[in-house]
Amino acid sequence: MERTKKYWKGLEEVQKTTDFVEKNKHEFAEPLPVEELLEGSGLNASTPRRDFLKAMGFGLGAVSLAACNVAPVVKSVPYLIKPEEVTPGIPNFYNSSYKGGSIIVKTREGRPIKIEGNPKCIINNGGLNAQAQAAVLDLYDISKLKGPVFNGVDKSWEEIDNHVKQELAKVQASGKSIVLVSNTVSSPSTKAAIADFSVAYPATKHVMVDPVSYSGILKANQASFGKAVLPQYRFDKANVIVSFGADFLGSWISPVQFTKQYVKNRNLASLEEKKMSRHIQFESGLSLTGTKADSRIAIKLSEEGPALLNLYAAITGASNGGASLSANNAADAAVKLVARELLAAKGAALVVSGSNDVAIQNIVNSINSALGAYGTTIDLDNPSYQYLGDDAAFAILLSDMKAGKVGAVMFLNSNPAYFSSAAKDFAENIKKVNLTISFADRIDETASLCQITAPNSNFLESWGDDNVVDGYFTIVQPTINPIYNTRQAEMSMLKWANSPVQDYYSYVRANWEKTVLASAGLKWDDILQSGFVTIAAKPMVTTQTVADVSNSVSTIIKQSKSLEKDIQLQVYQSVAIGSGEQANNPFLQETPDPVSKVTWDNYVAINPKYAQSLGLAQYDIVTVKGSNYSIDLPILHQPGQAQGTVSVALGYGRKNAGKVGDNVGQNAYPFLSLLNGTLQNNTTVTLTKTGGYEELAQTQTHHTFEGRSIINEASFAEYKKDPAHGSGNHGKKHETHDLWNKYDQPGHNWVMAIDLNACTGCGACIVACNAENNVPVVGKDEVRRRREMHWIRIDRYYTFDDGGKQLTEEDAIVEMEGNMENISVVHQPMMCQHCEHAPCETVCPVLATVHSNEGINHMAYNRCVGTRYCANNCPYKVRRFNWFNYWNDSRFDNYLNNEFTQLVLNPDVTTRFRGVMEKCSMCVQRIQAGKLKAKIEKRTLADGDVKVACQQTCPANAIVFGDANDPNSEVSKALTNERTYYVLEELNVQSGVGYMTKITNKGLQEA
Repeated sequence: MERTKKYWKGLEEVQKTTDFVEKNKHEFAEPLPVEELLEGSGLNASTPRRDFLKAMGFGLGAVSLAACNVAPVVKSVPYLIKPEEVTPGIPNFYNSSYKGGSIIVKTREGRPIKIEGNPKCIINNGGLNAQAQAAVLDLYDISKLKGPVFNGVDKSWEEIDNHVKQELAKVQASGKSIVLVSNTVSSPSTKAAIADFSVAYPATKHVMVDPVSYSGILKANQASFGKAVLPQYRFDKANVIVSFGADFLGSWISPVQFTKQYVKNRNLASLEEKKMSRHIQFESGLSLTGTKADSRIAIKLSEEGPALLNLYAAITGASNGGASLSANNAADAAVKLVARELLAAKGAALVVSGSNDVAIQNIVNSINSALGAYGTTIDLDNPSYQYLGDDAAFAILLSDMKAGKVGAVMFLNSNPAYFSSAAKDFAENIKKVNLTISFADRIDETASLCQITAPNSNFLESWGDDNVVDGYFTIVQPTINPIYNTRQAEMSMLKWANSPVQDYYSYVRANWEKTVLASAGLKWDDILQSGFVTIAAKPMVTTQTVADVSNSVSTIIKQSKSLEKDIQLQVYQSVAIGSGEQANNPFLQETPDPVSKVTWDNYVAINPKYAQSLGLAQYDIVTVKGSNYSIDLPILHQPGQAQGTVSVALGYGRKNAGKVGDNVGQNAYPFLSLLNGTLQNNTTVTLTKTGGYEELAQTQTHHTFEGRSIINEASFAEYKKDPAHGSGNHGKKHETHDLWNKYDQPGHNWVMAIDLNACTGCGACIVACNAENNVPVVGKDEVRRRREMHWIRIDRYYTFDDGGKQLTEEDAIVEMEGNMENISVVHQPMMCQHCEHAPCETVCPVLATVHSNEGINHMAYNRCVGTRYCANNCPYKVRRFNWFNYWNDSRFDNYLNNEFTQLVLNPDVTTRFRGVMEKCSMCVQRIQAGKLKAKIEKRTLADGDVKVACQQTCPANAIVFGDANDPNSEVSKALTNERTYYVLEELNVQSGVGYMTKITNKGLQEA
């Protein structure tokens, strides 16, 4: 009988079929020919083996140990001569600095792979935000320049130097100015290099301008106290905190530092002492800080000024200039209540505002002065140097460029062609400058307008220092030699100034020995080991404002009235993307926004009720049109947004960021306007439907827990009466029946505790986990399909002001009479719970997921056949499936699968392949490393020897990990606390992760 179907004899025959090859071409790349691999090496296919080894050495070591001019060799062969400081398999750690905070950089075989905060740093205290955790990936960015460029043509450094020196001499002789435009420079050595350059070229001017400006605070403090400084705020010393639009836990000034301070009065330790600060937030858009507030009041931008004036009048008894909140009764009542609370906490109260308006900051200064904040919760005597940019100075520069007064302009860590609200004027005026130089590491928006790009080295390749807080100096030291033919910008300026300095290391060291080390009585090796020097802080002095605020009152009322039309637009910084400097970083692009859970985009956030009145559906694309600028973006219904307002994030819309960041979202910087010398949110817009539709890539689209025991909450008053209130630990537990025997765990029992009161939802843990465990980035389309690979997520739940009833957004619109402004939020980190009775283990047909005798649910990747039964059976939905071979698939190119970005991979963790399930492993590699270290030191493992990646980076110390078999361990104490409960405990899966009840301090509202 003749067969009607074709059968293959085996896999080898299937692999040869056209169908198979076409569908799987992305999975199986052809190896490069030997001739192509050896191109440029001076070798060929017939080169003897010994000569080959001598010439090539260890491929990855070539990147680590030499300043490569070409891409590193990816093929690895053994070391011929091993560097003394490098031992294969053993990490090295170096102290350095990132944005002024002391950090510790972990390297493996000469490659930086992970950044951690220095526990002794006074800025981060061991914690880091998402941007710092992702910064190591910027080092390996393939979008960076390979060397200097002149008018689009690659040149040598010698050619660049000769040309620049000739042109600078001409400019100096012409009488025109030489201008260095930079962001805030707080590095003492960089300042010294700029000063030496200015000596050689006296026509030099230095203009500092920041993408997100704080010059309003500087100018207000100059007017109020005669000090143009950015003060240090002490949230840890404040019993009552009132914020007007300042996202101090997410993006305002120094969020990691402020988070560390903030949680000191709100975490497990403070609650056990029956102490808790009170936090009230007035804001337009729902910010990360707003989600943590005890009381949050939604106000329009036009109402922020009047609200502050009413608060000022209530506290000081002065006139409010006729300011009224009659259109917002809730805000009006809240201001009166807040005034009582602030006065009751006099001497331990703090009021902050995110506005860049000098008039508003003058009023804030007067309020804080009346509350006795200066010298207690505000420190003017030990100021911060993090943001010193002057918006007015940059405006003057644009005017001078237009008038032909500028002969040369250089840009250091500054990209005004992107972030300036006057970017069009800038692009036109720069054409009138004879010599234009950018120190950008790529042809960014500003570099594309410049004749010369002299690429700066990455901070992990550089020597340097920083001084972001008075009396605190940190060192920047390289952890790898420059991968490309780059040079530090400071060294370029010194060479152009004909300085005799041969290398920047010697320059930095000499500067330190002459200044900081001499005064501190330390040696150079001391600073390399500690990473920082702290000089005794000056005593804080109680200060009273001396400014007359009458002009500020009238200015605020005038500007508030100008906003009372159309729709008020608030632009803000995204917690992950920030100002847009790291827009080409895939870790950050795929980090969900803490509030909206959107990745890979910005959007128009609008109150669902208000959107309904305008006929705007979720994901409708609208044109946001201001007075002279417009962009098209999708709509996102955002509970908590003030009626009559919309919010759009900055940092998106880059055109020359790189292959990852180009054309992601739209640029909102031009919506900012220069008023009274500062850039401000002072724009009204119209929204017009384009007829388009674009689904945003959100990692969470369901916002209710359907009445299940997932989130437990209680008020502070209830907690003081009964610490177990709200935890569910009272009364009879749900009856359970075990199907399995209980096994002894005589060694370790690894568990975790998470304090919901401390967690801010910032997402630093997500990026830390990605970097530590080689978690792949999948891109926007895959996130839309709910295929993100994050091992840890942060669930965000809304509680609407209807007596605590949990509702979805859609149900809330129908059922609630309110306007969806008054909501509270809970953030809950969720990862594999490492259940003792794990439902995933019983359904795996190949025993790929099993339980260890130390309480960890393991994954054996080489056993997994991808049935996904375990994911279906997991009640926490924390398992991730590799739909593609993300590490070797051109469809995911420029994320983490090219030859350079793969250098960031942690060799202690296997990269997973297509068809395999993965999940949180409790950083088992760190557990093993801790055990090995204790064994080498001939001691038992101590509590704190092992810290998982998410725990180590958490700025709020919300995550505690350790051994439950040690009754004195921090985690044992946390899990025996009255507030501790287990998510879905009624299922009897016996989770290894305990959560602590969220406590909210309603303050006088409860009285």
